[in-house]
Amino acid sequence: MAIIISKNGKNAVKIDKSNFKLEDHLQQYIYDNPESIPLYEIKEDIRLLILAREFSTKSGPIDALGIDKDGEIYLVETKLYKNPDKRTVVAQVLDYGASLWSNYRDFADFIEQVGIHTNKDFNQTLGQRLGEFFGISEDETDTLLENTRRNLSDGNFKFVVLMNHLHPQLKDLIIFLNNNSEFTVYAVELEYYKHQDFEILIPKLYGSEVKKDLGKSTSSRIVPADEEFLNSYKDRPEMDKVRELLEFKNEIKENPEKFPNILASKSPKYLNFYTVTSFEDKVSINLPMNPEAEGGGLQIWITDKNKDGANKVLNKKIIKYERIPSKGKQYGKVARVELKDLSISDFERFLRELAKI
Repeated sequence: MAIIISKNGKNAVKIDKSNFKLEDHLQQYIYDNPESIPLYEIKEDIRLLILAREFSTKSGPIDALGIDKDGEIYLVETKLYKNPDKRTVVAQVLDYGASLWSNYRDFADFIEQVGIHTNKDFNQTLGQRLGEFFGISEDETDTLLENTRRNLSDGNFKFVVLMNHLHPQLKDLIIFLNNNSEFTVYAVELEYYKHQDFEILIPKLYGSEVKKDLGKSTSSRIVPADEEFLNSYKDRPEMDKVRELLEFKNEIKENPEKFPNILASKSPKYLNFYTVTSFEDKVSINLPMNPEAEGGGLQIWITDKNKDGANKVLNKKIIKYERIPSKGKQYGKVARVELKDLSISDFERFLRELAKI
């Protein structure tokens, strides 16, 4: 295929299709120009921020790691057509996803590694980079990072394979996966043309034909009703305690003036309690809908900025908990509370103490 370029309808020039000479060139191009991935065909207002190139996992480096405003995580793999069997690229990118999920179960580790890339490439913290790129407030950055944490914990990733030419078998495989699994895999075929100092890219997206939660964020998926959340603990000894926590959540939401700097909500897979509204200051306490997830019970997360104050409150032993060493410097899980050991009145007191820090 060729394209014709002219200026003001004159001096038309025929430009034949070119090739990226090296995969490294293709990777750098995507890193510098993430809009070349036509995700706008999935959701009109989507913007992709490439957080890191060659992001390390135990299965090898992910060519590009991206995120959108909703906290969806994108694993981008670039391949040139001259490489062997193209179907293996799908297995490779899924393997990277499994490795990312298993290597970074502690969100603090993930934030720390991404922060190294943003600091090196943009001389900014991750929070600064997100706020500047998406034009969002601190509260919105807070929500974005919370959604990212949930997606990482759940292994909920979007996989993108970019190639200069897609084999028909690969297209069929991607549509089959999207139609018959919970995976979301996109393939992008890139037609590349070069004329003098100009580079022209024509991207074609495959995989979005299957309409299954495409472009939906964690926050926009269906949030279970209280009864549905409670039923996930049916016939378990923790069920009554979960009912009390749900009732307490409703009390907080209905009477915010009685609970300054304390928030409560449900997301698709968690019951959440927060103190303070800034991401840097926030303490997050989450109960998974799945009773076995993350060891069960309430999970307490703190940030580097509030760790001294939060640790002072924890040391008061208002509630009984199991300590979890925090590895990261910005956002880490530090404690777990078994529901059998929880008193709702003590939990309320605990939240009120945290809300003062």
